[in-house]
Amino acid sequence: MKRTIAVVTSSRADYSHLYWPLKDLAAHPGVDLKLIVLAAHLSPAFGNTVDEIERDGFTITSRIECLLNSDTDTGMAKTLGLAVLGLTDALSQMRPDLLLLIADRYEMLAPASVALTLRIPVAHIEGGEVSEGAIDDAVRNALTKMAHIHFTSTDGARARVISMGEEPWRVHRAGAPSLDHIARSRLPTRSELQQALKIDLKPSPTVVAYHPVTLLQNTTEEADALFAALAQIDGQIIFCYPNADAGSHSLMQRTHEFIRQHPDAHVFVNLGAVTYWSLLQNAGLLLGNSSSGIMEAASFALPVVNVGLRQFGRERAPNILDAEPNAVSILEKIATSRSTAFRDSLRGMTNPYGDGHAAERIVQVLTSVPLEGLLRKRAFSEDGQSKRP
Repeated sequence: MKRTIAVVTSSRADYSHLYWPLKDLAAHPGVDLKLIVLAAHLSPAFGNTVDEIERDGFTITSRIECLLNSDTDTGMAKTLGLAVLGLTDALSQMRPDLLLLIADRYEMLAPASVALTLRIPVAHIEGGEVSEGAIDDAVRNALTKMAHIHFTSTDGARARVISMGEEPWRVHRAGAPSLDHIARSRLPTRSELQQALKIDLKPSPTVVAYHPVTLLQNTTEEADALFAALAQIDGQIIFCYPNADAGSHSLMQRTHEFIRQHPDAHVFVNLGAVTYWSLLQNAGLLLGNSSSGIMEAASFALPVVNVGLRQFGRERAPNILDAEPNAVSILEKIATSRSTAFRDSLRGMTNPYGDGHAAERIVQVLTSVPLEGLLRKRAFSEDGQSKRP
């Protein structure tokens, strides 16, 4: 019999990571794939990225409308509640053998909580990482404790998951599946990218990927420094839309105001995964606080100026320059990133987040792990001994 595996995706960010695991699961003869799409994917404000999923050839089993048109933390909390209600109906009917979740978006607490009550085993990708400046950190750790199979991006992340009491046999170092795009997808050439974006990319642009800092009371507090620094740099600037978090509408508004005053700046609501990776490949600098600067930019030896608190604690490659959330610090790091000495130092660097073969490792485990007894987790101490009789 086929193994029914459900996968949840809520935004363009996690879908770009899930693309190749989804492709390999869909092609596996022993898998009945059920794809659940919710939240920002179904929002016109964030580009209706559900259309991209369908263009990629995936069949969507369930659509969960839950994202409030809000710019507050209250809206985030209510979105989570609506997601629980919708997913309860979907998963109660579906009853998959396994539910696959990824990363640390707050919406992922909904499917994990529903699966817990319905006794559906959960597999989780990208646990064990650290990002102290966002609620993502707590979400990620909560998902780890609710999951039964773990796929980490690095050896350090695997060690952290085990240190949380997870049995070592459940924890697999797969690498970040987003890097599979770089190994397996054909990225657009510079000429194709320019044609798709309808802009000239010479000289290489500064790409800005900046999101609300969800741990701060004022989630856009650090953005003042970012925009102050951007007003003082030369060259083309390309903005990508922020995540659907409290403060995202404010960031969108400020971005459009900046563009009206700077004719060499552009914004894109939604870039497909291969388009975005090609943009990084052809960029001169990535500026902001996105995890893509930490995880994927290293594969292109692209200098990254990481601003502020959001990604504090993440494992880093040598292409990362951390800036304090003030314009002086940001401009100093931008100057360093443009120096010949710094760029020369990145030649031959490797990405600590993987080798582009994560999907095959993930699928191999999902299709072979014994399901019987998977729900019963035995607590382990740091020395690997069971804490239970």
